[in-house]
Amino acid sequence: MIRGKDLAVSLLFVGTAAAAGYVLQSRTRTRPAAHSKADVGARIVDSVPENATVINSSSRRLRQLPGVRTALKRAIKNDAREEWEHVTLERKGSWEIVDALRRSLPYYDAASDGDGSGYNGVYVRYKDRVIVLDAIGWARVQPTEQTQYE
Repeated sequence: MIRGKDLAVSLLFVGTAAAAGYVLQSRTRTRPAAHSKADVGARIVDSVPENATVINSSSRRLRQLPGVRTALKRAIKNDAREEWEHVTLERKGSWEIVDALRRSLPYYDAASDGDGSGYNGVYVRYKDRVIVLDAIGWARVQPTEQTQYE
C-alpha cells in the first residue's frame, strides 16, 4: 500500500511538472532574429550638382523599386524643399531596395565630388521638377527568447 501511494504521489509531481513545462514553453514565442526596414526619402531641389546625372521618372529600373513612386508623389504634393518626404518599407528584402537605388542607378555622392554641393542620392526629373531620392536601411535584432521566468 505504501509503495502504491508513493508511486501515485511521484507520478502526480512528474505530471504536474510536465504540464507546467508545456504551458511555459507554449507561452514563449520565438521571433525572427532580425527585422529589416528601408526608408525611401525624396525632396525637391532647386539646383543639380554639376557631376550629378538626372534620370527621368519613367525609367524602368526606377519604377521597379517599391516606395519610390509614392515618395516622389509625396514630395511634389507637400512641396518638400526643407524636409524629406519618407516612405518606410517593412518587408522581406528591404535592404535590396537600398542597394538597388545606390548601385543600379546613377547615385550622386556629394562627399566624393570636389565641391561637395548637393544631396546624396539619385536625381530624378519628375514632371517639371527635379527631386533627389535616397534610401537607408536598418535592422533591429531581437532575442529569440523574449520571456525570462524567475
